[in-house]
Amino acid sequence: MKKTTMTEDDESPLRRLLRQYAHSRLAVLGAAVLLGLLLAALLAPLLAPQNPYDLAQLNILDSRLPPGSHGADHASGPGKLYLLGTDDQGRDMLSGMLYGLRISLGIGVVATIAALSLGTVLGLLAAYTGGRLDALLMRIVDIQLSFPAILVALVLITLLKPGVGNVAIALVAVQWAYYARTVRAAALVERRKEYIEAAQGLALGDARIVLRHLLPNCLPPVIVVAALQVANAISLEATLSFLGLGVPITEPSLGLLIANGQQYLLAGKYWMSLYPGILLLLTILAINLVADQLRDVSNPRLQKQ
Repeated sequence: MKKTTMTEDDESPLRRLLRQYAHSRLAVLGAAVLLGLLLAALLAPLLAPQNPYDLAQLNILDSRLPPGSHGADHASGPGKLYLLGTDDQGRDMLSGMLYGLRISLGIGVVATIAALSLGTVLGLLAAYTGGRLDALLMRIVDIQLSFPAILVALVLITLLKPGVGNVAIALVAVQWAYYARTVRAAALVERRKEYIEAAQGLALGDARIVLRHLLPNCLPPVIVVAALQVANAISLEATLSFLGLGVPITEPSLGLLIANGQQYLLAGKYWMSLYPGILLLLTILAINLVADQLRDVSNPRLQKQ
């Protein structure tokens, strides 16, 4: 019986993407670390030794304990073991970091999806309609991108007041312009191609042309930008929380955990800021490794020969 072998031309797009992505061991490591962090965030209620947001579970006598310490003694024996120590509220650092990672990733992903949706709609609208609407939207994009993202976010948070929802709104307002510009640039290239002219010649509706033909071919560069912007959103949220303008103190993210421990660094209680900082750095680094490899794979010009 004659055996057939699969050539590169016979591969599905997904299989080809995975094969090319796997060329970089560093990117594979980044993807594995990111997957582990996502699972840890999703399973935080099961993995965390305590619920750090439940004030009833916190004991002020256990505050600022070093890593590996036991909590206050109880009648039944030694107190709870804190592998990574506790913060100034008596909160288990491991539990706080798992829940904080959940909030940081959640805000970053939700804000990125919302900004991606808004920016894609406006970018497609600008590219497909053209004319004055295109010029108006792109001038708004240019004006927004001329200001630092942190400055825009600070102004919005000051107007809206701190909170998880308002932080997400501020991140969407900061990020949508990147997607609008990227989608518009890709859509302008695709709009000049023959398949769009053929669809228009068949008298297909504008909505069908945009959604069925134009949008799918604009997604690859947008997905790469979205992967990079998730890391930027997490970093910006951490910055806002560090400044006290992000999430509430009763539900701290990684940025707020770092800020809470900063005042104790000179007193030798390094773990309250160091461990959340390492976790935040690891998260952003893993996302950037994955995004960089996706960019190289999706752009043949950047692929190594």
